[in-house]
Amino acid sequence: MDLRFVPPDLRRVEASGAEMIACGIWEDQRPLPGLAGLVDWRLAGRLSRLARERFLKGSLGEVLFLPGRPRLPFDKVIVLGLGARDSFGDASFKTALEKLLATASGLKVRRVVAELPGRGDDTMAPERAAELVMECMGASPPADAWWLVEAAEAEKRFTKVTDEQRRQRRP
Repeated sequence: MDLRFVPPDLRRVEASGAEMIACGIWEDQRPLPGLAGLVDWRLAGRLSRLARERFLKGSLGEVLFLPGRPRLPFDKVIVLGLGARDSFGDASFKTALEKLLATASGLKVRRVVAELPGRGDDTMAPERAAELVMECMGASPPADAWWLVEAAEAEKRFTKVTDEQRRQRRP
């Protein structure tokens, strides 16, 4: 899988050319932070309304599908529940990422722009997220590209880990 990066700027995210955008929300944090907040803004507060109405709870393992067009240039919007922020860890990250990978595969999506679980507000360190991504994505179906929403410094830290892991796996 080709991992690329895009800064957490809505215009740059929208220019990625992806078919689907994916973000996560906590069950115990409002307003919505990170990419979810940007998507919510572009969707005229639709995510916030769904959360207020308790249709969207943010429970770990929850997946919400919304059409992106015409307000976003993506065909599909996926919102993942991340559970309670204070209990988030490796297992929660893997659960959410595996849900995202299965959803993308099931929808036959090959180009995704995503904010990794726990990365929107730095709950998960970029280095640990990189290690878990390499574990989870290794067995995932092929895709053309995934753009990960990361600031420049976090991108460097993430890439350092993934490059090292790739070097170690070479025969």
